[in-house]
Amino acid sequence: MKATIQYIGEELGGLYPQTEVKAFTRLILEHVCGLDYTAQILMRDHVISAIQSKQISEIVTRLKNFEPIQYVFGETEFFGMKLSVNPSVLIPRPETEELLHWISEMEFSKEPCFLDVGTGSGCIALGLKKQFPYSNVMAIDYSDEALETARENAVLNGLDVSFSRADILKWEERSWQNFDLIVSNPPYVRESEKKEMFANVLKFEPESALFVPDSNPLLFYLRIAEFAQKFLTKNGWLYFEINEMFGEQTAQVVKKCGFEAIEIKKDLFGKDRMLRCRK
Repeated sequence: MKATIQYIGEELGGLYPQTEVKAFTRLILEHVCGLDYTAQILMRDHVISAIQSKQISEIVTRLKNFEPIQYVFGETEFFGMKLSVNPSVLIPRPETEELLHWISEMEFSKEPCFLDVGTGSGCIALGLKKQFPYSNVMAIDYSDEALETARENAVLNGLDVSFSRADILKWEERSWQNFDLIVSNPPYVRESEKKEMFANVLKFEPESALFVPDSNPLLFYLRIAEFAQKFLTKNGWLYFEINEMFGEQTAQVVKKCGFEAIEIKKDLFGKDRMLRCRK
């Protein structure tokens, strides 16, 4: 195993920071060999099989192309769940876990109905169902490929969520039920912000789930707020993950749509990242 650790370090050392190379090494050995970090330390003389060596080589090749390790493995951990991920869905971020923890502070006296708009991998919808097992959770997305992944994740985690295809920008075209809570992590990165993003995000993650035009960066927030004003129950809640640059502007959007009790919450990095408001 020593030679394998050295090989990974030499192949990735010039491409990633040393701390990241060490993390990759630990994750690769756990994924391929089933050895947790403690076992890796205690079993330095463990023999890597030819099949495992081939798998490790293939993983390293993909990492050298800056493919996110979550896509390489085809899975990630989120909110205590294992989720399948692929380039048709965004890789769930820690900030989105923070959004779920914020929602988890809520209490409901009956069986609530939740809607996740733009579900992607299904991470928010499944997190809601896990946290509120007595709830009815519905999730929508425009992408058939994303919905397929979300349904796979529901089965993987034994959670009952209803997934369907819908374009929230054209929500008037279909009928809807009422919801006690609506949540969304919509596209909010401006096209002009691309130059500030990591290459692996731009190259592999779905642009349609990330970017909005500079001319109308709050497009999704306005349409979802208009939708929520019509289909939330009285005193129902709307939650958003937001662009740190547009916290106050997003608050103004929901205020103009008639929402009250507007609150912006910072993430662990001190950036405006979440917003909630009440109908």
